Amino acid sequence: MDIELGWFFGEFEHKVDVKGRVLIPPRFRLELNKGLVLTPGVEKCIVVHPQSEWEKMAAALTTGIVTSSRLRRLNRVIFATAFSLDFDGQGRITLPVPLREYAGIKDEVIIAGASNYLELWNKEQWEVEKTLSQEQAWQIIESLEQH
Repeated sequence: MDIELGWFFGEFEHKVDVKGRVLIPPRFRLELNKGLVLTPGVEKCIVVHPQSEWEKMAAALTTGIVTSSRLRRLNRVIFATAFSLDFDGQGRITLPVPLREYAGIKDEVIIAGASNYLELWNKEQWEVEKTLSQEQAWQIIESLEQH
């Protein structure tokens, strides 16, 4: 069965080794093989962007000659805290210490597909977020239908 590139879905639990490395599920590696960029997520997780999606986002954030102070501030937080990574020979990536600390990831990580990117979560925080998201899903769907 072919999975269209650019769509990440599913939830996977993995261990983080003593060097901060985590195995990325094989089903995600093809899309991420061209490079990946890690950034802090808004909800205390790590966001894994495929290189192609990162380039689209970066272009959107940096178009225009003059940017507002809010956009400059957003660019600082996004670009200054981003890490470009590649897989090692075993399909792992090393999670940078600042991002691990930010997301509270220690020895276990939840890797969750989120459409065109992945999110890496502390297991306990993921359970809270998943419950909250499930509780609000129908309200969100209904609000989208009204637009």
